[in-house]
Amino acid sequence: MSTTSYRLPGPLGKLLAALPAFPGSLLFVQGLNLLLVRHLPADTLQALHGRSLRIRVADAGVQFDFSWDGRGFVAARRHAEPALTIAATAHDFLLLMQRKEDPDTLFFSRRLAMEGDTELGLLVKNTLDSIDLPAPFGVRPRTGSDRL
Repeated sequence: MSTTSYRLPGPLGKLLAALPAFPGSLLFVQGLNLLLVRHLPADTLQALHGRSLRIRVADAGVQFDFSWDGRGFVAARRHAEPALTIAATAHDFLLLMQRKEDPDTLFFSRRLAMEGDTELGLLVKNTLDSIDLPAPFGVRPRTGSDRL
């Protein structure tokens, strides 16, 4: 497992942070709907219904606000306070997507932060841990030895 956390260069982060948030959220939910929705259990989708979520890429200065509307993930204008915010650097999110790093390891090393509804956060984490995701970004299914 990686112990080094890489950050985007400051000027690139400032440039990305200057972009409007809503178009990024639209693109983000398109990816979620294409790659993830068909793998999510019905009880998880029911628990997500109407709940506001935010993914914050700390070093890029961007965040994606979205929710589940019963048919798919939908982009949202910035919520004052989402039910759950998950934050990490771009590199750490990439490691998570590739399953090269465990969310618990990142959380306890303070490289992954969850704010808000902790029960919802655990549901999201456990659901993502339990499903075999498609192969973008070199994703591979986890084996028992990959988990804590």
